Amino acid sequence: MGPMAPAGYGNRVEGVHAVAAALMAGRVQKLFIERGRRDRLRELLADVDEDRVRIVDDVRSLADTEAPQGVVAQCRPIDPLTLEQLAEGRPAILVLDHVEDPHNVGAAARSARAAGVTGMVVSARRAAPLSAAAFKAAAGALETLPVSIVNSIPESLSRLKDNEVWIVGLDATADQSLFDLDLLTEPVAVVVGSEGSGLAELTRKRCDLIARIPMATGTESLNASVSAALASFEIMRVRKAALG
Repeated sequence: MGPMAPAGYGNRVEGVHAVAAALMAGRVQKLFIERGRRDRLRELLADVDEDRVRIVDDVRSLADTEAPQGVVAQCRPIDPLTLEQLAEGRPAILVLDHVEDPHNVGAAARSARAAGVTGMVVSARRAAPLSAAAFKAAAGALETLPVSIVNSIPESLSRLKDNEVWIVGLDATADQSLFDLDLLTEPVAVVVGSEGSGLAELTRKRCDLIARIPMATGTESLNASVSAALASFEIMRVRKAALG
């Protein structure tokens, strides 16, 4: 028997943008709306059968995030993809190596989706990386960005390499610049390290290349989601330039 497939994600979605995206994807099973916000959320209600709507006095007791904006949805979960599925074609994959802040995970997904990144890999360990807070920060991107949830980032990088995907790790101390890297036109995965400690040692060993995002001297290192955004758009830029 192979490893058990990870359970789906995104079964609770909060906030107007995230809920609207889940409705568009046809995933919403129950919608909880605050009585006082019913008029302002009329557009959302137009897309959902009345029998799925519950009007409540306050959704905050049902919410995981600080500011659910008066709306919480219970949804059919999204199924993660396998690494082999993510590696098909000419992939551009964003790998989050223990990025733990759900806002960073969501923001990274939003940038990745906007830049045409073909998939994202997150670790199943630590707090659930694809929580309601991540969905809220992603503003709809997690509805359509293919995601693989893995037990081990280093092991998943080995599997991607077996599927002929190049692995580029991001590190502020690297000699090589990420910008204008020809490798980005190839099937590639870019690895962003955690907020505090950067790339884990085992993860670093599995990378084919370590590159930095060039920055002005004497500046603090970039937030994980900003690094992810810059890397995502650089892949898009290099690929477009290569097509001429």
